[in-house]
Amino acid sequence: MKILAVDSSAKAASAAVVEDSKVIGETFSNIGLTHSETLMPMVKFVLENTKTDISEIDLFSLSVGPGSFTGIRIGASAVKGMAQAQKKKCVCVSSLEAIAFPYRDFDGIVCPVMDARCSQVYCAAFKNGERLFEDTAILIEDLFGKLKEFNEKTVFVGDGALLVFNSLKDRLDCLRAKPENEFPHASSVALIACQRADTAVEYEKIVPVYLRLPQAQRELNKKAKEDEK
Repeated sequence: MKILAVDSSAKAASAAVVEDSKVIGETFSNIGLTHSETLMPMVKFVLENTKTDISEIDLFSLSVGPGSFTGIRIGASAVKGMAQAQKKKCVCVSSLEAIAFPYRDFDGIVCPVMDARCSQVYCAAFKNGERLFEDTAILIEDLFGKLKEFNEKTVFVGDGALLVFNSLKDRLDCLRAKPENEFPHASSVALIACQRADTAVEYEKIVPVYLRLPQAQRELNKKAKEDEK
């Protein structure tokens, strides 16, 4: 089975092709261009370089968030278009789970964290590949409370890892993962999809996961409340 996966949920973007649980090609970009400029060219590149025609893809996969609101929408639109054209199904994967995937054998808790601004992070927690709590948007201090209950060594991974590590290192047995694993990778998305092929859905059922309202909407809501006073 061949899976084409994309990730555009963070500042970086990537595309990968996996065949029978083996990564046969991946391309990654973190050059500051918008994902609308880079994502589909990367898909074309990885297909060409793995000598794969898109008609050979059995399943599509994508990270559906949380993360960048715009990036998630771009990735979802791209995969929906390809899946619809090829009449194939899609596997939706959490961006946080994709970030944690390279550390699935870590002896302790893996806590993927993405900077959500305003002293908040998007986060989850895993141990031995098993989820400990669902993806959430949370204050760093409240995350400390959650992790303290487990009382185990914790590795922080993701673009919010340094921020959280610096905030909690004096109170929690923790470390920061290598910076090169700061972003989710399409290869991880695809490998997770290999394990969950039975959860595949039709393209129209792809639903982005934002966890909180976009900044613009939050500002509008705030203004509305102020106007009511």
